[in-house]
Amino acid sequence: MTNPQPGKNNRQSQLEAFGRLLDVMDDLREKCPWDRKQTMETLRHLTIEETYELSDAILKGEVQEVKKEIGDIMLHLVFYARIASEQGAFDIADVLHAQCEKLIFRHPHIYGDTKADSEEEVKQNWEKLKLKEGNKSVLGGVPQSLPALIKAMRIQEKARGAGFDWDDKSQVWEKVQEELEEFGSEFNKEDTAEIDKQRATAEFGDLLFSLINFARFAGIDPEEALERTNLKFIHRFQYIENEASKDGKRIQDMSLAEMDFYWNKAKNL
Repeated sequence: MTNPQPGKNNRQSQLEAFGRLLDVMDDLREKCPWDRKQTMETLRHLTIEETYELSDAILKGEVQEVKKEIGDIMLHLVFYARIASEQGAFDIADVLHAQCEKLIFRHPHIYGDTKADSEEEVKQNWEKLKLKEGNKSVLGGVPQSLPALIKAMRIQEKARGAGFDWDDKSQVWEKVQEELEEFGSEFNKEDTAEIDKQRATAEFGDLLFSLINFARFAGIDPEEALERTNLKFIHRFQYIENEASKDGKRIQDMSLAEMDFYWNKAKNL
């Protein structure tokens, strides 16, 4: 099968490519000792790793890496469906049909008579429909194993979809200031022995939650913002290590003032 210009495949060639992946998956499952041995449980942590690798590629803007990581995740999804088909539970067609039916049901403004002219109305309808599907709580669909920062974002988004939210970001900023003051009063005691670690931890959690809430109102993805800061810090710190090494120094032996000299140079790059 010849590949046309990247991104220009027609529907038929896209379907053929998906069928080819299913054929390869069948071969691997039947003929490869490693692939034969895998279960949903053994694949789980690998899938999580692949998802984070996709996230890294997106943040770095590396489009070809994004393509590669999407392929890795697609393989995993097909793999899970293949295992389930062997167990007589479902196959990939069942997965895709169920997803299509769910999307059609949750988009009545496209496939029905419901009106939704804004993104906010779509989100509110979405959460109402999820409750009709049997979810007992608006927050019930938030995975327990999500990282805490992302979980906070999803909790707040879902609560907003149910109409539970602040009216404007000035109110949220006031809440940030309030939580900062409460954390400060608990943590900045002159006698450190008087600090209640459990209360300080709780107040810090409240502060983080309110900051994440404000970021949402400001249109900032706090997970992306923090990860970009992580990457920036890594780049600058490694610059210090490399430049110090060029000057015959070990970072472990340098004073903070010496490290600041290289750090400020890194900031100007």
